[in-house]
Amino acid sequence: MARALCLRLLSSQPRTRAELAEALERKNVPVEVAAALHDRNGEVGLIDDAAFASAWVESRHHGRGLARRALAQELRNRGIDAEVAQVALGQVGAESEESTARALIARKLASTRGLPVPNRMRRLVGLLARKGYPPGLAMRVVREAIAAEGTATEGELEVIEASAEE
Repeated sequence: MARALCLRLLSSQPRTRAELAEALERKNVPVEVAAALHDRNGEVGLIDDAAFASAWVESRHHGRGLARRALAQELRNRGIDAEVAQVALGQVGAESEESTARALIARKLASTRGLPVPNRMRRLVGLLARKGYPPGLAMRVVREAIAAEGTATEGELEVIEASAEE
């Protein structure tokens, strides 16, 4: 029964060792049976937390534009060991994180045209903050995007610069 449950769960999507352990616990599978099953599944390659974490980081960073901080939280929530998570998060460098932030802002920038600059800044920085980007990076990327757009007046650009100094 426990083996069939694990195989059914793994057939729908990759799972972490912790997720499978939780599912087995909910079905009242004895701990020693679950441990033996996890060991066997690990030996045959059905459970590999390092591969899962690596694929998760790659997918969520490029697909959803999540930053390292948000990715680390998601991996913790899925029961990935901190050391394994650190290795997986090493795939996302500072340059990659910044270019992804710029791409997110480039897609969203047009939808904020017509709003006052402070409102645009708040919305765009908030978007990046929700995706786990550091505040300094978010402010810099948004400020540069609005300035490069060329739609802000001289006074609005001063507001942008003043917000950078805060």
